[in-house]
Amino acid sequence: MTETSSSPLSPAAQRVQAALDAHGLAIRVVELPVSTRTAHEAAQAVGCEVGQIVKSLVFRGRHSGRPVLILTSGANRVDVEVAAAQVGEPLEKAEADFVRAVTGFVIGGVPPLGHATPIPTFMDEDLLAYAEVWAAAGTPNAVFPIAPTDLQRITAAQVVRVKNR
Repeated sequence: MTETSSSPLSPAAQRVQAALDAHGLAIRVVELPVSTRTAHEAAQAVGCEVGQIVKSLVFRGRHSGRPVLILTSGANRVDVEVAAAQVGEPLEKAEADFVRAVTGFVIGGVPPLGHATPIPTFMDEDLLAYAEVWAAAGTPNAVFPIAPTDLQRITAAQVVRVKNR
């Protein structure tokens, strides 16, 4: 893994750390001197497979307008039709302003927890193939490692298929 900074966490990363602490997990958020905005950048920064990176993608229900969070493997592309069938409503990609309003975070650093409002969460079944995955922690260079089973538990995510077979 790339060297971490010794300075205190940014406010956004501190919010994610507080959310992890509230769940009693001994997990530390790290802010890296390199970007983790994309799955490939994150995997390179932490020294893992792209599939171990958790992408936190916010969608909007086409009929309800409600946010839906899909946690997917960095190796996968969400098939919106497949995901919509799992969620029970047609989905559309959420605009950046909407993402920031409902999560409190900007795209490229959206974590799987610690959001401004509760968001129904769905988790890619492929993440369960790994002993450890890495998720964004509030900024484009902050991440944390977690067991996928713990991630599913603390986010109350429903495990689903998000890609075509």
